Amino acid sequence: MHVRRGDTVVVIAGNDKGTTGEVRRVITKKTQVVVEGVNLRWKHRKPTQQSPQGERVQEECPIHASNVMLFDAESGKGTRKRKVEA
Repeated sequence: MHVRRGDTVVVIAGNDKGTTGEVRRVITKKTQVVVEGVNLRWKHRKPTQQSPQGERVQEECPIHASNVMLFDAESGKGTRKRKVEA
């Protein structure tokens, strides 16, 4: 995988193209990543004793890793290479 948890990435394809966010989770078996604030979906929860009304929660769903690129803060664009820290 070219991204790790905690990396800042920019989405290069899909509905959220151009959005930047931090990688929250990496799913290596499916080659997918969960990015903060990207690919939001509504989840309907059933009523329980704690919340008798039920609830509607927005959650981040995974997107394919090929649709994200590392974000370079210096240039403000996506980059293909990870910066080597010396």
